Amino acid sequence: MAESTSILVLGAGELGMAVLRNLAARAHQAPGMSVSVLLRPSTIASSDPRKQQDIDELRSLGIELVQGELASDSPAELSAIFKRFHTVISCTGFVTGSGFQRKLTRAVLDAGVPRYIPWQFGVDYDVIGRGSAQDLFDEQLDVRDLLRSQDRTAWIIISTGMFTSFLFEPSLGVVDLTQDTVHALGSWDNSVTVTTPEDIGKLTAEIVFAEPPIRNQVVYTAGDTITYGRLADIAETASGRALRREVWTVPELKAELAKDPDNAIKKYRVVFAEGRGVAWDKNRTFNAQRGIEVVDVQRWARENLN
Repeated sequence: MAESTSILVLGAGELGMAVLRNLAARAHQAPGMSVSVLLRPSTIASSDPRKQQDIDELRSLGIELVQGELASDSPAELSAIFKRFHTVISCTGFVTGSGFQRKLTRAVLDAGVPRYIPWQFGVDYDVIGRGSAQDLFDEQLDVRDLLRSQDRTAWIIISTGMFTSFLFEPSLGVVDLTQDTVHALGSWDNSVTVTTPEDIGKLTAEIVFAEPPIRNQVVYTAGDTITYGRLADIAETASGRALRREVWTVPELKAELAKDPDNAIKKYRVVFAEGRGVAWDKNRTFNAQRGIEVVDVQRWARENLN
């Protein structure tokens, strides 16, 4: 696909590595295609065994390592890096805080990058709207506004829902096997869409290389869309334990957030309990329409819960 001759991925965390592996596999099938990743110089030179394992894997995949400091480099410095690439894919997450996603987007647009896939691997921010409990979501809408206000850079937003594994993180408190408890956010009938990072990586590569090319669209994926009641049943069966079931209502969660207004997890709980923009019909997703196999919650739980 001539349109994607040079691809730059920003970040090589859990999602970034999954995206890079799948892009590299596709690039090997397309002569002249190149895949690069932007990393801190300190990461490339690190003696940490885990980081070096990732660096060795990236090099073995034929991925070029590009040095840059996303957090501290100016938009002009980032634009100078981005200019030589056709497609930039951001896998950076929210870790750098407020303003970072706007900065990246402006750098991409200033560089005249032909195509951009921003860090929007999550919920449907258009449906949630501004002023939600998670204030970082407003910046995601700013990014969408920036992209939609111009026609020089094509964009693709990939809405994936929550990482599947996050449902089972004790810190979130939905499935908390350390306490033998399942909490429903809002109600047992509320639904949530989830996709594994590995599947997001696979589907992102399919979306990047899709024919005809996808342009200026929100694309939805789903490993599963599941109610909290169904999730509780699956967690009990997979873990082999009887789990206590409790509902965290929206008023309760808002009251807890009011006591601890900077707590990111409590912000997420309120948004998911309110139930807007956090779930969509799996049958209407990119993977379902293309017949691409993905991991649902039942399979993930069976393979990962003891």
